[in-house]
Amino acid sequence: QVQLVESGGGLVQAGGSLRLSCTASGRTFSRYAMGWFRQAPGKEREFVAALSWSGGSTHYTDSVKGRFTISGDNAKNTVYLQMNSLKPEDTAVYYCAVNRWYVSEEPHEYDYWGQGTQVTVSS
Repeated sequence: QVQLVESGGGLVQAGGSLRLSCTASGRTFSRYAMGWFRQAPGKEREFVAALSWSGGSTHYTDSVKGRFTISGDNAKNTVYLQMNSLKPEDTAVYYCAVNRWYVSEEPHEYDYWGQGTQVTVSS
């Protein structure tokens, strides 16, 4: 089992920045990729970004490229999502997740999930 705890959400004005953190505990040796997803009210959960621990590659959905940066600290078992130039449409609950085998943009292919942290961007 892997436990994930997110933090760093909050309320910010458009154009502002937030940094989300996700710390993993438990059987972290089994992690392969960590991803960030988000879900706005009435919408499906969508992929935001992912990081491959083994190769260090990063992946982003088009709408956040150039604004968001995913990074990780292996020693701390923590992955970060730096979010700059935030827009009202970025408002959602943000979740981190672990895929034990590969990087994926599909939520159903992730094995473990955090509880989520709310990000609200005001216009």
